[in-house]
Amino acid sequence: MKRRALLALGLLPSLPALAQPRPPAAPALRPATLSAQDRADITRIEAYLNGLRTMRSRFLQVAPDGQVTEGNAWIQRPGRMRFEYDPPSPLLLVAGSGQGLFFDKALNQVSYFPLSSTPLGILLSDNMRLSGDVTVSAVERLPGQIHVVLYRTASAGDGTLTLVFADGPLSLRQWMITDPQQRETTVSLFNVSLGATFDPKLFDTADPRPRE
Repeated sequence: MKRRALLALGLLPSLPALAQPRPPAAPALRPATLSAQDRADITRIEAYLNGLRTMRSRFLQVAPDGQVTEGNAWIQRPGRMRFEYDPPSPLLLVAGSGQGLFFDKALNQVSYFPLSSTPLGILLSDNMRLSGDVTVSAVERLPGQIHVVLYRTASAGDGTLTLVFADGPLSLRQWMITDPQQRETTVSLFNVSLGATFDPKLFDTADPRPRE
């Protein structure tokens, strides 16, 4: 459950499952050939994300096995986020000060991971640029939506992050993490509010376990 939760939110690089049939190889990732409209939309998306400093929302997560969970999310760019899963899930994910914390309340276990090595860390970066360290592999348009598929340029094997925006006005509504085995997890945001001021304690990555 712990690893699945981390993978689902893009907070841990995916590793091949052991003792399971090897899935078909993922298609090779390569930079998209961008049209003038693609470049214009990417510029708009960069401006939107760099202007997005705080967000609070509900989230709904669909794991590769179809399991659905919900909870509350707080995002404060750069580099801070908190995902609290609704009961009966005991999970809590927090990012701040360059690292992430995973806490399983039921097991009273804490794990740490570097935010810079995770797909979702792209979204939390200070100066969001969809070039250089990040490569755009596709820009897709659906009625009222823009999908942008990204990967870390230096570690394409870790999988992709797809950001889904409503268009008109532009707003982030969903992301999908696709791991190297082509397993996809979707996180959808709803009841979104922007611009609030959050208590810094929300993003405290100190060990949350009770002291003896």
